[in-house]
Amino acid sequence: MSIGKQVLDVAIEDDDSGATTIRGYLCALAEAVWREGDGFSGKRPFGNSGWAWDVFTALAKAGLIEGTFDEDGCIEDADTEKGDALIRSALKELAQQSGEAAAR
Repeated sequence: MSIGKQVLDVAIEDDDSGATTIRGYLCALAEAVWREGDGFSGKRPFGNSGWAWDVFTALAKAGLIEGTFDEDGCIEDADTEKGDALIRSALKELAQQSGEAAAR
């Protein structure tokens, strides 16, 4: 299984998109961009400014990136550089699954 597919299948919890996997989260993000058009807020696509941390939290809990959590289970720090690279791999996988070549 490719790393992109593995990332897409990672479970995501307690995020504002309502998704249950990173695949669903990325699809919800694309849908929000389309729905909101010029009014889309890249800073707060789902109402909060920490939206990327929903994904980093899921990646850290899955053991795909390093991350530290406080006593309440909230993420404090994560390897966001590796997380970004994994999300780019996941986006390329989505493009390949749809028969499209990834643009970048």
